[in-house]
Amino acid sequence: MIGPYVNGAAVLAGSVAGALIGPRINANIRTNMPLVFGCAAMGLGVAMVVKVKLLAPVMLALVVGSLLGELIHLETLIQKTAAKSRIVIEKLTKPAVGISQEEYLDKFVALMVLFCMSGTGIYGSMTEGMTGDPTLLIVKAILDLFTAPIFASTMGLSVAMLVIPQFMIQAMLFFGASLIMPLMTPDMLADFSSCGGLIMLATGLRICGIKQFPVANMIPALVLVMPFSALWAMYWG
Repeated sequence: MIGPYVNGAAVLAGSVAGALIGPRINANIRTNMPLVFGCAAMGLGVAMVVKVKLLAPVMLALVVGSLLGELIHLETLIQKTAAKSRIVIEKLTKPAVGISQEEYLDKFVALMVLFCMSGTGIYGSMTEGMTGDPTLLIVKAILDLFTAPIFASTMGLSVAMLVIPQFMIQAMLFFGASLIMPLMTPDMLADFSSCGGLIMLATGLRICGIKQFPVANMIPALVLVMPFSALWAMYWG
């Protein structure tokens, strides 16, 4: 297993660097670069969405998954965890600068989806688990290495906390790939990519401040989309 370690190290190094040099980063860069990353997330989302094979199960998974997320208050739970982590980290380091608690929590949730739940990370982990090729995760690591410092420059070292769920998810997918991949069809993978693309598109809109989509509450859709796609193809395909 190489990719999850490389990706985790990139996020950790970028977060530490951003937190340390944050006050020295030009204000325009701190303000404008997140918009660029949000635009990149939207572009990636669109590229993933167009891969869809069976639109109906993707939409069904997105709606049902989001409803489940709302019922269990998934985003609220993540925000509470983020708020606690901010308190603990700021007791040990300098506090985050120029950012309110509400803005901090909004960005933390969006970053968690961007770092931990992106299609590149999930598919890259599964690909390495099956083939031993970490290329996709290394590419993601390069992107995260530039993304993390910009957000850490205002949010502080709490961005580094995202390494924990990111590594856990990627490691589980890596080790479970030999069990998961044989059950998948190309259409199921395409629909999974499409569902992830919709969430990435919503994440990009949120990062840019265009619309505050409840992206964390949409995460359960990623668990549902492949079973829904398989059942749809079996009975109505």
